[in-house]
Amino acid sequence: MSLQMTVQSATVPAGERNVRPRSAPRFVARQPILKTDQKVFGYELLFRDGVENQFSGADSEHASRSVLDSSLLMGLDLLCDGRRAFVNCARGVLLHDYMTLLPPGQAIVEILENVAADEEVVAACRSLKSAGYLIALDDFTANDHRAALTALADIIKVDFRLTARRHLAGIVERYGKRCQMLAEKVETQEEFRAARMLGFVYFQGYFFCKPEMLPSSQLSPNRLNHLRMLQAASRPELNQREIEELVKSEPSLCYRLLRYLNSSLFGLSSEIHSVRHALSLLGERETRRWLHLVATLAAGQHKTSALILAALVRARFCELLGMKSGQRASELFLMGLLSLMDAILDMPMADIMKNVSLDPECKAALLGKAGSSGAVYHLVLAQEAGDWPRVAELARQLHLTENEIAIEHWRAMEWARQMTGA
Repeated sequence: MSLQMTVQSATVPAGERNVRPRSAPRFVARQPILKTDQKVFGYELLFRDGVENQFSGADSEHASRSVLDSSLLMGLDLLCDGRRAFVNCARGVLLHDYMTLLPPGQAIVEILENVAADEEVVAACRSLKSAGYLIALDDFTANDHRAALTALADIIKVDFRLTARRHLAGIVERYGKRCQMLAEKVETQEEFRAARMLGFVYFQGYFFCKPEMLPSSQLSPNRLNHLRMLQAASRPELNQREIEELVKSEPSLCYRLLRYLNSSLFGLSSEIHSVRHALSLLGERETRRWLHLVATLAAGQHKTSALILAALVRARFCELLGMKSGQRASELFLMGLLSLMDAILDMPMADIMKNVSLDPECKAALLGKAGSSGAVYHLVLAQEAGDWPRVAELARQLHLTENEIAIEHWRAMEWARQMTGA
């Protein structure tokens, strides 16, 4: 297959420059909120102010102010990929109009469960509503003390795991005609389907990271091809002819190969004559890296974008942490990328590990066993979940500062957006 195109030197994108944010970045985690088709509607933002753990239940107002400050500093576009941002609001944030610092077309006012629905709060919500903001009620229950706010609410969030099924059905029946219902803590595909059947239209939780566990005999030819790509990239010696045939079998891969070569990683200015020529320009190390990336992106084309984005953020974050902590960054990159491959391919992780050559320590981490790479892996998971005490503990184990971790996470998010074209 001929690739008669010229690859020009590209401008270095922001995610690849060695640039620090304008100020020391705050700790931030984001939890995707998905629609019934599992496409991303928005993100709930979870922030921690600086290196001090001040996110205690007694200081929710301070936490909300930190969210506002950090969102303005870091930019909602990066944090939420241009989608809606659910911002936790304590009473003081509502009464002092801090939410008006954020654009009404992007920010959603999420009223915490401990905010009393008194006259001042109702008036503040009415004012925000008239300004174009959507109102969400967090952790709503069957006999919620914020019932007076339901007339102003656009979205009602209900803890799917802590609420009895009969109460879930009752809340949806009572409020679902005038409000959009959001199920929180949806952790499995079965729970997602049950919540959807009850009438919920938005879903928050890690169910999308869980595989359906289809038998290998039910894997589509395309998915088998993606698994073969992972296998080919993992062989001790690359078989260029095998890789060339795999790339030629899917026309979209040729485009991805050219796009990758045109990235700031290479800055090439030469005419590409064939797939074989393109692979030779990459070299062995970058060919392996590209195959891992493209197999992930291609295998996940029918999955939610949140899943693919999470896999890419994990991969780059693991790699950057490896560089900082003196570990094998390339192995850690693959570990992060493969950490969601069970959900992408709908296969048990143990079966994937049988087909992919991976450093034993990284393999142990993915299979839930002890290993030196486990600290990096669990740090990535803790950062993803906004478990700040755990982040601090693992940072100490890796001899990294929490500020370094925040900076590298920021860079990983920017890089992942670059790779997906988000």
